[in-house]
Amino acid sequence: MRTLGLIGGIGSGKSTVALLFIQLGAGVIHVDVIGHQVLCLSEVGAAIRERWGNGVFDENGEPDRKAIADIVFAPTEPGRRELAFLTELTHPIIRREIDSELRKQELASKPAVVLDAALLLETNWKTSVDFIAFVDVPRSVRLERVLQRGWTEAQFDAREAAQLPLDVKKAQADAVIDNSGSIAQTFDAVKHVWKNLIGGSRPTR
Repeated sequence: MRTLGLIGGIGSGKSTVALLFIQLGAGVIHVDVIGHQVLCLSEVGAAIRERWGNGVFDENGEPDRKAIADIVFAPTEPGRRELAFLTELTHPIIRREIDSELRKQELASKPAVVLDAALLLETNWKTSVDFIAFVDVPRSVRLERVLQRGWTEAQFDAREAAQLPLDVKKAQADAVIDNSGSIAQTFDAVKHVWKNLIGGSRPTR
């Protein structure tokens, strides 16, 4: 089974690209979804409550991701320390879940699996993939998308500042998928990557 790591900037449409890979027969693991599930684990919640108090939990007693994001993505030294705390708390569990999902996909005889993981290069998750594809979209388009989700530009910039620069990510990718045009154009780029991936060749830019 071949594995492809899918990376890109915030608002680049990685989930949409992942759905196109599904249409071609791939399995997909959304690491963001796994991360949300891990936050809701009792032991993780207890550690978060001890660190930040009850103010980062909603009325149902579940971690409030927006409140947590405001803490860990603050562009300050304390913010960086809190992000490091959250990373150390959750990433080992996320990695175990990724490995478990990869085994499930292999048992399901998927020809390839796509790991949709924004932080693939910032973590040890990249050791789980054979190739990496970067979803490329101009900043202006990505910003417009996240503003429609209710974000502010400051939140957008703070989240991106907590990740590797996009030019670094793009340079480390084996393939680039332009997702700034029509869905048909994006699908053509996805098909090109898929053909090389399944054929055993390294995807090309």
